[in-house]
Amino acid sequence: MSVSFKGRAAVVAGGLLMQSVALGSMGNIGTTYGVLPFDLATAQALSLFNSQTSATYYNPAYLAKDSRGELTAGFMHADHELRANSLGGADAPVRNGDVIQDSPSQHVLIGMKTDLTSLTQYDHPLYLGLMLGVEKYGEEMLAFESQTSQQGQYFEYGRQPLFLNLGGATQLWRGIDVGATARITLHAEADLAATTDLAGNTRYEKLEVSAKPAIRPIFGINMDWGETFCAEGDDCWFNGLETALAYRGYSNTKTEVNANAVIPGVISSPGLMLAINTLDSYQPNILSGGMHYQAGRWRTGVSVEWQEWSALEEEFERDTIKDQTVNGDVGQLRFKDVVIPRVGTEYRLNDTFTLRGGLAFSESPLNSRSPGCWPTRYAWMWATNTRSWKPGSSISMTPSPPPFRSPANGWKRTVTSMSSVVP
Repeated sequence: MSVSFKGRAAVVAGGLLMQSVALGSMGNIGTTYGVLPFDLATAQALSLFNSQTSATYYNPAYLAKDSRGELTAGFMHADHELRANSLGGADAPVRNGDVIQDSPSQHVLIGMKTDLTSLTQYDHPLYLGLMLGVEKYGEEMLAFESQTSQQGQYFEYGRQPLFLNLGGATQLWRGIDVGATARITLHAEADLAATTDLAGNTRYEKLEVSAKPAIRPIFGINMDWGETFCAEGDDCWFNGLETALAYRGYSNTKTEVNANAVIPGVISSPGLMLAINTLDSYQPNILSGGMHYQAGRWRTGVSVEWQEWSALEEEFERDTIKDQTVNGDVGQLRFKDVVIPRVGTEYRLNDTFTLRGGLAFSESPLNSRSPGCWPTRYAWMWATNTRSWKPGSSISMTPSPPPFRSPANGWKRTVTSMSSVVP
């Protein structure tokens, strides 16, 4: 079987092909793509030092870097396509065409940042930020799909879950800011009880459906070395140097279904119990650190990100659908932790235009020794960004650069258009 990946997004994600395996989108727009054009264009290398509303996800401490309020609205469309050509065999899958999966991610993004200092009796800076992303242009907040497949599925691509972050930041000391965010996902539960006959005709049905929020923490700290160690107005070599550290706790979106069926004369009370507990998405523990330097029109930064994907094996063992990925007859999948280095730069041409670019290197969290899978082992991310603004508003656009092809894996990526308007 030969595999090819095509997409229009500045992302790094592996595909998976395996018999009778179920996987959803193990990611969110923040880890897979980038929340705002700034994050996507710099390959998330400068996201730790972005004072826009996406800071609630990458580094909430940086909300305190800019006291101005902000209201952001935008659309993101990321289109990807997974193809596979069967080479035959004893049990070759039967399919129409070579397109296995084609499910674009289409998010409506809304963000807000405000200064709450005036609402308190203390003259101490306090900032609040909110970032919301809803799939299918605002129509899907809790949609999910989890199923077995003999044709292969994306590991990180595809539909992304509800993206909701609420965070705040304050100044701890001169040049040192701290922040925290509540990352909110939804866990759904459904209970069904019914009496039925062998023909499937039901009566005495009872159905209860509920959804509750699951809150996971995000912490960040930022240090401006010039502001901390240099006197105000002094020409100090620390000026322009910043470091940041952020931790994002793991989060997931899952659904639990409990069904109870009674068939008079065949299955008596309490009936046949059916229980399904499945994940639709999973984001691992992520620890990231970075350094940023600004001089004149230039702004450059590097960051390193550690993602704990190995914990996903335990999550799959508790999943009644995806447990076969780690305990299946066709073999066991193994996941490993990955380290992603990133580098990004920004050059301000003038008061109207700014150019941004970024590069990152990622290795698939799928262990290559797992049987029956074809992980994308190595991938590069690259993007450019042009930003224009007028007094009172700004518009960010990410144009599509030429496609980049990896000869070793035969896939290519380009960048999708995305806009962010700030009144």
